[in-house]
Parts: sequence; structure tokens; C-alpha cells
Amino acid sequence: MAARNATRNPAVLSYHMLRRLVGIIALALPFVLPGGTIALALAGPGHALPRPLIERAVSDYYYTPMSSVYIGSLWVIAMFLICSRGYDRHDEIAGYMAGAFTLGVALFPSEDPGCSRYTRLQIDIGYTHTAFAALMFLSIAYFCLFLFRRSSPERRLTQRKRKRNTIYWVCGVTIIISMSAMVGLTVKGLTEAQGMLHPFFCCESVALIAFGVAWLTKGDGMLRDRPHERIHELAG
Repeated sequence: MAARNATRNPAVLSYHMLRRLVGIIALALPFVLPGGTIALALAGPGHALPRPLIERAVSDYYYTPMSSVYIGSLWVIAMFLICSRGYDRHDEIAGYMAGAFTLGVALFPSEDPGCSRYTRLQIDIGYTHTAFAALMFLSIAYFCLFLFRRSSPERRLTQRKRKRNTIYWVCGVTIIISMSAMVGLTVKGLTEAQGMLHPFFCCESVALIAFGVAWLTKGDGMLRDRPHERIHELAG
């Protein structure tokens, strides 16, 4: 009966819903940003597709009509990370840092791809954006590989918890691989379009999708424990 009541706790249900919301936002960004830009361009006076059809990177949508969606999504994710709670003070500090890095991505935009020449200030802000983005993805990978895989000491490790831990591990590794690929592309100078899609956009999209899947899983969106297995609702 206690386990059943825990699943109906409004505070717990709301917290899980917020986790799922963060996951949905991260999953949707690589599709909503280009899709919205294309739809707005077709609905505009010229009724023509935007050029380029897909931006070089997700952060370049800061300079498109979808700028408010891009910035607003980052702020929502950042605020939740800052307000999230874990098992101990260590988890809270990790959340504060991840939220601060995400805010940095929103507050310091990347260099405008439409400019032919940049000022020193624009270049410095672009480097700052890149640093915050790297730290944000690293912190999210840390959540997936370490924090999400923890369990309450009083809780029995269920079969579904083991499966969720596998999902967290795969998502964390995927983010790390995507980041490594972006570094490799930068070193080799392969940051321009390769056909319709830019390699940077593809790598960032994969990392965001992994981010979204991990948070959807953490929010009981997938592989939630069966009612008889729930002892401590927040320990999933």
C-alpha cells in the first residue's frame, strides 16, 4: 500500500513530469528548430525555402526566426537542472553547475554564420559559447554515466532499474562520442556543409537526442518500475 501511495504523490508525479518535459525539449530541438524555420520561410512573403535549408549547428538557430524557441528551451532546461535534487549535496552541486553551463550557452551566442567578418568581441563570445556548450554536454554525460545509475541504499535493484542503467550508460557514451566527433571535425576543418546536413548539426542532434532519452527514462517515461517494485519513488 505504501508503494502505491508513493506513485500517487502529487509532488513526485510533478517532478517526474518535469524530467519528462526536459527530455522532450531536448529530443524535439533538432527537429523543431529546422522545421519551424522552414515553415516560417514558406509562410513568409517570399514563400521560399530558407538558405541554408539546415543551419551549420543547432546554436546557429539563434540567428533565425526560431531564436526565441532556442533560447527559451535552454532556459527551461537550465532552470530545471538548477532546481533538481538528488541523493546528496554532491548531486545538487552537479545540477547547479549543469544549469549554469546551460545558461551560458543561452547568454553567449555562437558567431553569426551570416557575417563575413567578425569583431574581436564576437570571436571571444563565440569561444565562450563553445566552452559552455562543451561543459554542458560533459555535465549531462556525467549525469547519465554516474548520477542516474545510482540507487537508494534501501532500495532493491530491480530488473527494470538495470535496464534503465544500461540506457543511461548508452546515452552518456553517445554524448561523449558525439563531442569527440565535433572536436575531430574542428581539428580537421570539416565544419562546412556536407550535402544537405552539416556534420556539426548531426553530432549536436545525436547528443541532444541521447540527452532527451536519458531524461525521459529518468522521468519514468520508459521502463518505469512496476507498482509492486516501487519502494522509494524518487530513487529511480
